[in-house]
Amino acid sequence: MSNYIFAPSPSFGVSEHPFVTYANAFNDEEIKLLTGQLDLLEQEVGVLGDGKSQEEIRSSSVSWVELTPTTQWLYDRMAWVARLLNGQFYKFDLYGFNEHMQYTVYDGKKNDHYTWHQDSGVMGGSNSPRKFSLILQLSDPSDYVGGDIEIYSNPQPGLVDKQKGLIVAFPSYTLHRVTPVTHGLRKTLVVWACGPSFK
Repeated sequence: MSNYIFAPSPSFGVSEHPFVTYANAFNDEEIKLLTGQLDLLEQEVGVLGDGKSQEEIRSSSVSWVELTPTTQWLYDRMAWVARLLNGQFYKFDLYGFNEHMQYTVYDGKKNDHYTWHQDSGVMGGSNSPRKFSLILQLSDPSDYVGGDIEIYSNPQPGLVDKQKGLIVAFPSYTLHRVTPVTHGLRKTLVVWACGPSFK
């Protein structure tokens, strides 16, 4: 279990949004280096929150990125973006990351996808629930077809821009999905910030 503690988040007094993005969080050279390392990790089938595999709901391969001296810079960068976006748009009370980051690969040969779901819940042996989800897009949009991130915002889903190096962040209780990838590979890095239960 990775344990990365946050300092207090900055506050800018901006109203809440269904989701927010941060462009160019990582440059092309950093992403190339990062994906090269992540592709060496052991992959397993992506499962649901109850630990079961149901391909009609979720089809993907995942690897787990632990907090180590080698990955410290990655945790630092993702934490910085998390604190910035949370402080500017949500102001959730967050402790930090209490799970390993998840490297996820969606393969067009398998029509990999993830239907509507929420990230919220208590995971990783912690008593602190997931409150803030962040997804870093590692693939260039030309590398795959499909694989849209849609985040439910009344009255219809909002579509996240496909942009290499872009981070999208949203409350973990928000419904979202990844539409089927029909060609190529879509690679992302996902992390969840935790905190005390909502009151």
